[in-house]
Amino acid sequence: MMTIDMPRKDKPYAELHVDGKLRAEDYDAMIPKLEQAIAEQGKLRCLVALDDFAGFTPSALADELKFDVRHHDDFERCAIVGDSKLEEIATKLTAPFFSGEVRFFEDAAKARKWLS
Repeated sequence: MMTIDMPRKDKPYAELHVDGKLRAEDYDAMIPKLEQAIAEQGKLRCLVALDDFAGFTPSALADELKFDVRHHDDFERCAIVGDSKLEEIATKLTAPFFSGEVRFFEDAAKARKWLS
C-alpha cells in the first residue's frame, strides 16, 4: 500500500509512505497525483518512507520503471527513508533513473531537513 501527502507551502515536497508489497493499483492511484503536481509545480522533491516495505508485484515494478523513465528529469531531490542495507543498496541502484539527487536516510527528520 502507498499513501501520498502532496507538497504544500509549509512542506515543499511530496511524502510517500510505502507499506507492504506494492501492486499496480497503488501506482494507478499515485501516478496521476504526482503527474498533476509535476504539471503544476515543475520539478518536485519527494520523500519515500519505506515502512515495512515488502517489494513489488511484477506489474507494479513495471509501472515503477515506466514512471521513472518518463519522469527522469522531473525530480530535483528524492530522499529514501528506510532501515535496511538492502533498501540502501536499492536506492543507489535507482539513482541513475533520475537526473536529480537521490539519497538514502535512516532518519526521517534528517531527510526532511535535506529536502527543505
